[in-house]
Amino acid sequence: MIDPGLRGRCVLVTGANNPLGIGAATAMAFARLGARLCLHYHRTIDGPGTAQYREQQRKSCDEVLEAIRSVGGDAHAFEADFADPDSVPIVFEHAERAMGRVEVLVNNAAAWRSDTFVPMRERTRNPYLELFTDPAEPVSAAVSTAQFAANAVAPALLIREFARQHTVHQAQWGRIINISTDGSECFPSEVSYGASKYALESITRSAALELGQFGITVNVLALGPVQTGWITPELERALVPTIPLGRVGMPGDVADVVVFLASEQARWMTGQKIFVGGGHKM
Repeated sequence: MIDPGLRGRCVLVTGANNPLGIGAATAMAFARLGARLCLHYHRTIDGPGTAQYREQQRKSCDEVLEAIRSVGGDAHAFEADFADPDSVPIVFEHAERAMGRVEVLVNNAAAWRSDTFVPMRERTRNPYLELFTDPAEPVSAAVSTAQFAANAVAPALLIREFARQHTVHQAQWGRIINISTDGSECFPSEVSYGASKYALESITRSAALELGQFGITVNVLALGPVQTGWITPELERALVPTIPLGRVGMPGDVADVVVFLASEQARWMTGQKIFVGGGHKM
C-alpha cells in the first residue's frame, strides 16, 4: 500500500462550498487520507451557469463539512471574498488558529463569465456560443478585471501568504496546487477567463522557481470539462465527441490528481502543468 504521507497535514482548499464541486471533492479526498481541512468559501447570490449550479454556489460549507465529519475527518470553514486583498491573511490566521500552519494550499476558487470579441450582430455565426446557458458578453474592463482579480491576483496573494507563514515557521515541506483550464492558451467565448488562467499558470512557474529553495512544490492542473452542475445536456452532447475517453470529467477525477501532487510520491515534481481532461485538447 502506498502511503501518501498526508495524515495530519493541514490543507487549505479555496472555493469548497459547492457540494458537487471540485473543492468539495478535493477536501473529501484529503480527509479520507487523514488530513485536517480548512475550507474557504464565498457565497455568490447571482452568477452565470445553470439554475442547479447557481443554487450550489449560494450555499455555505455546511453540507461539505458534514460529509467530511461523517468519515471521521476534521474540518473548519471560513467565508471570505478575495476581491478584498485584506481577506487573504485573515483566512490564513483563521486556519492557523483552528488547525495549525497550512502545509498544502489548493487554489480552486475562481470566477467565470462568458465574454467574446464577436459583435452582437454576428453571434449567430458562432454556434458554439449558443450552447451556453448565458449569452457571451462583450469583452469589457469590468468583466475582465473581476476575473483576473479572482483567478490570478487572489491565488498570487494566497501563495505569498503561504510562503510568508512557511518561512516564519522555518518549515521544510509544502505543497501548492493551482487549478487552471486546458483552454487557457486560447479560449474563444471565454476570453477573460482563459487569459486569467493563463496568468495563473505563469504565476505557478514563477512560484515554483522561487519557492523550491524552501521545500515547496508548486504545480497547476489544466482541466477539461468537469461536471460541477454547469454543463447542460446539450453542451455535454457537444463536448463528449471531443474527449477521447468518452465522457466529461467528474470532481473526483480532479481530486485524485490534486492529492497525488500533494503526496510524498510527487516530491520531485514542481513547476508542472498537468492536463486532466480525458484527453480533451491534448
